[in-house]
Amino acid sequence: MTSGKIDNNPKKAPSRSLSKQDELLQAQAQYFLELEERKLSKEEKIKKFIWDPKTRKFMGRTSSSWAKIGLFYLIFYGMLAALVAICMWVFSQTLNPRIPKWRNEESIIGTNPGLGFRPMPDNNEESTLIWLQGSNKTNYEKWKANLMSFLDTYYTPGKIEKGNVPIKRCSYDELPIPGQVCDIDVRKWEPCSPDRHFDYHRNAPCIFLKLNRIYGWVPEYYNDPNDLPEDMPQQLKDHIRYNITRPEERNNIWISCIGENPADNEYLGPVKYYPSIQGFPGYYYPYMNSEGYLSPLVAVQFKRPTSGLVINIECRAWAKNIKYHRHDRSGSVHFELLID
Repeated sequence: MTSGKIDNNPKKAPSRSLSKQDELLQAQAQYFLELEERKLSKEEKIKKFIWDPKTRKFMGRTSSSWAKIGLFYLIFYGMLAALVAICMWVFSQTLNPRIPKWRNEESIIGTNPGLGFRPMPDNNEESTLIWLQGSNKTNYEKWKANLMSFLDTYYTPGKIEKGNVPIKRCSYDELPIPGQVCDIDVRKWEPCSPDRHFDYHRNAPCIFLKLNRIYGWVPEYYNDPNDLPEDMPQQLKDHIRYNITRPEERNNIWISCIGENPADNEYLGPVKYYPSIQGFPGYYYPYMNSEGYLSPLVAVQFKRPTSGLVINIECRAWAKNIKYHRHDRSGSVHFELLID
């Protein structure tokens, strides 16, 4: 007689037949599910995809699934945005809003400032023709408004950001110290003023010239009357030698405007420059991107240009370190004048 304990809860191995039966039931359920899907119309399938009341799925996902994927992308894009923000902050620490990183020879602008003119035709960016009709008020008022849109900050200094930089009335005897900005005396442009319509109505137009800004650029002056370039116009040579007697007043970037061809010179007539110094005073340079700084301007008045003809005019800036090439307009500016 054998003795032993009887296991009241014996473990039974899983039945292969039961497992097979589960697979059959699942396949059957899947079949009926697909059969039900086939019976649905296209609109009903779309509605069911958007919201399935049986499985409580929204666009194929349950609320918990949407919460998990939303949390994942929130963290992912949050970390990506933080990384970009850190990179931009580090990069900004290497820049100064007032001082360019690349200057002079290292910059794209280079060290040769260009010359610009105003007013410019507003109906064609590529045109340089100033077509003036002094007897037509609509015409000359249009040119006056065009010019005033550029000169507005000069006549209304409050429109520029001055910050804490002191504005100084400079002269050849009172030069600005570092940190100061020289103001512009618009009275020196007389008779080229808005009160006189810049003499557009008299067919004696005033054209304003401006030297492009280059940070830190220091002009080298033609300030020796005995050492002037050969190709400088004789009128400007005589002006430097005889009209300016004080040596310090020769520290200017000189300006000359002539006809491009002998015929243009003949039709151009007499030319006047304001300020009478005929150039940009040297105490406005170097340009240091200070708040409140305004570029000096030279007003050129063509007193009696011949009407009915297109006159080609070239204005040139004169300094030892301003290179001149007529082909690419380096150191000069070209425009046409037509008086009707």
